[in-house]
Amino acid sequence: MNGADLLCETLLANDIDVCFANPGTSEMHFVAALDRQPRMRCVLGLFEGVVTGAADGYARMADKPAATLLHLGPGLANGLANLHNARRARSPIVNVVGDHATYHLAYDAPLTSDIESLARPMSHWVGRAATADTVGERTEEAIGAARGTPGRIATMILHADAAWNETSHDMPAPLPQAVSGQPDQARIDAAATALQAGRRTTILVTGIALRAPQLERLDRIVQRTGARLMAQQANSRMQRGAGRVALDRVPYVIDQAVATFADTEQLILLGAKAPVGFFAYPGKPGSMLPEGCLVLDLYAEGEDPVAAIEALADAVGVTQAPPPRLSPRHSPDMPTGKLTPEAIAVALARLMPADSIICDESVTSGRDFFRSTYGAEPHDFLQLTGGAIGIGLPLATGAAIACPDRKVIVLQADGSGMYTVQALWTHARERLDVVTIVFSNRRYQILLGELKNVGAGAPGENASRMLNLDDPALDWVKLAGAMGVEAARADTAGRFADLLASACRRKGPFLIEAMI
Repeated sequence: MNGADLLCETLLANDIDVCFANPGTSEMHFVAALDRQPRMRCVLGLFEGVVTGAADGYARMADKPAATLLHLGPGLANGLANLHNARRARSPIVNVVGDHATYHLAYDAPLTSDIESLARPMSHWVGRAATADTVGERTEEAIGAARGTPGRIATMILHADAAWNETSHDMPAPLPQAVSGQPDQARIDAAATALQAGRRTTILVTGIALRAPQLERLDRIVQRTGARLMAQQANSRMQRGAGRVALDRVPYVIDQAVATFADTEQLILLGAKAPVGFFAYPGKPGSMLPEGCLVLDLYAEGEDPVAAIEALADAVGVTQAPPPRLSPRHSPDMPTGKLTPEAIAVALARLMPADSIICDESVTSGRDFFRSTYGAEPHDFLQLTGGAIGIGLPLATGAAIACPDRKVIVLQADGSGMYTVQALWTHARERLDVVTIVFSNRRYQILLGELKNVGAGAPGENASRMLNLDDPALDWVKLAGAMGVEAARADTAGRFADLLASACRRKGPFLIEAMI
């Protein structure tokens, strides 16, 4: 057994059985080891941002890490934007980044780089396996770090000679499952006291608190105490739809967010961050909270969030609260006429299959999605969490591999979709059950709004050339076809609804270019 074999065995012993990869020469012995492991599913991405984004989507839906395989420092650098998003989503990922053989580093070959410095900003743990006999130990450390509460990004650097040399290490045994710490009773008591003080209170949640069982308990807490329950603006995964608690998010637009919290006197955070503006804007506040608002954390990182919610429920006496308020099934009238973002949301509310997974990178075009889909079939909603565009198509890749029996629907802005369009090829190669809806307005619509929001005025010729995508116009039907994905274009609400209904009835990848 060489070091690469030991790495594979250690991953598999700990239930990491999917590897999203874009390898190079330094990783060929790991590739050969993967070839000897039929239990490992290996998924090729044609760009490293696809690889890391897919690992994020997989972790959000599988609730466990995948591995990535990246080629030296430049390969890792190509994947950093979606590792940033994964870090913000608190997705567990084990990155394996190849490096030159130890004795070759002294020659400063063209691909030599400072991999640790590239990895650290997007990783919670960084380690290096310099010998075959240390591969197992480093891999176990990486897995242990990734499995923390909440999930973490672990990056292990694997030298080529550590992969190809033989090791005397024994076959690995599974690591013990990570145990979350019990919540601090003082935090629970402080939150319970605040909730019962008669002040206007918002409970702001994210993470596992957005799963259906936790939301039902939280809804009973707010009914008991008169508080308001909201999700932070960007979340890794929300369980929504009919039969679930309806929940709003903090608005993206500054003025709307400030108005949302204008009368909030107390904010209790459940894994969430106190709301701030996505950017700074001249003459507008950075914090969305009014001056003097009391902010409390219900639990600290590493503590069990489910236990904290249960303890808070006990502390405020939810046994005396009414049952949770669940959304009824509601199908709005099928849209007709002009195709608009609202018409797309309504069609989705009517046509998405039960237990769909929605991956949202619609940016400006999808801001009204929630309003139309509270009563849609139950679904999971995955968002762009870190603001680094290019996540939608890769996120769907990982989600579809984690949940092959569920329909995945991508809400994809056209401009950001071009960052990782290569993911469509992986959709085709892996026969993934993904429907991609491209909001084709042929411009960076969000930036046209932001130009105004920051007070920079109306776009002139140079600014327009940096914000419009219409010269030449993108043709998503042809782009998808070139990647092996069947596609069609819709320019009316009726045509879109027909295409979506057909795509939802069939298996496999399909793309709809929605001309809005």
